[in-house]
Amino acid sequence: MISSTISLSTFRSEHLEGALRLSRQAGWPHRLEDWQMALDLSAGFVAMEANASTVLGTVLMTPYKRDVATINMVIVDEAARGRGLGRQLMKAVIALAGSRALKLVATGEGMPLYQKLGFCRAGTIVQHQGQVLHIAPPTKVRPAESRDIFGILELDRSAYGADRRDLLRALAKVGQLAVLCYGQGLTGFAALRGFGRGEVIGPVVAANADDGKALLAYFMAGREGRFVRVDTAEASQLGAWLTDKGLVRVDEGIAMQRPVVARSTCAPFTTFALANQAFG
Repeated sequence: MISSTISLSTFRSEHLEGALRLSRQAGWPHRLEDWQMALDLSAGFVAMEANASTVLGTVLMTPYKRDVATINMVIVDEAARGRGLGRQLMKAVIALAGSRALKLVATGEGMPLYQKLGFCRAGTIVQHQGQVLHIAPPTKVRPAESRDIFGILELDRSAYGADRRDLLRALAKVGQLAVLCYGQGLTGFAALRGFGRGEVIGPVVAANADDGKALLAYFMAGREGRFVRVDTAEASQLGAWLTDKGLVRVDEGIAMQRPVVARSTCAPFTTFALANQAFG
C-alpha cells in the first residue's frame, strides 16, 4: 500500500527538476529539455511526499489522438520502492488514458507489475549507441520539406497504427526529418534530434532493412566521432550493421502492449517502425 504521507499530483513544469533528479539517480541520460519535451506532449502524475516538495515518482502518458497512447518515464525513487508507489502511478495513468490501447517499454524488473496490470509482451527493443564511424551518405535520402508532411504522417500511421502528428511536428521543430524517395512518392522517413549525451535517431519507418539502413546512414554520415543513439526492434535485424558503424548494443527493453478491452490479443511491434526515443 502507498503510504498516507505520499500523494499523487498532476505532473507540471515545476516538477521537472525533481523528475530530472530521479532520472539521474536511475542512470538515465535525459536532460531537462528532454523531460520538457516529454511533458509538452504528455499528461501524467508525480508522487510527492506530503508537506514537502520532493518528487518521489513520475509517470507520463503520451496520447496519439483517441486510439493509442504510450506510457513512459516511469520512475520511483530508490528510497521509496517497495511501498506500492509504482502500482499507484500506473493505475492512475491507465485511468487517465481511458479506452486507448497502451504501449510501453519495460525492464525485466518492471515486467511482472505490468503483466498484472494487463500488459503482454510484444517484442524486444535493443539500444545501440556510440561514436559513429565513417559511413558514406545514401543517394536516395533527402531532407524533408513542408510538402512531405502529409506523406510522412501517412507512413507513420501505417507503421505505428496511430496518428502521431503532434509528436512528429515537435520532432521537426527541435530536430530534423529526412525522407526516402525513389521517384514514386515517399517510401520511408527518419527523425534526428539532440538527446541525452548526444543525438538520437528515431523514429525510423521503412519498408525493409536496406531502406532502414539508408535512412540511418543519412543522419550518421558526416557525424563521424559524434555520439549517437538508435533504439530498434530486435526483429529488424539491424544490430550487426549498427555495431559495424560504431553503435554497439548496450541495453534492451521489453516491448509491451495493453490492448483495448474489445481486442483480446497483443500484436507484435511493427518490425521497421524503429523505436522512438523521444522520451525514453
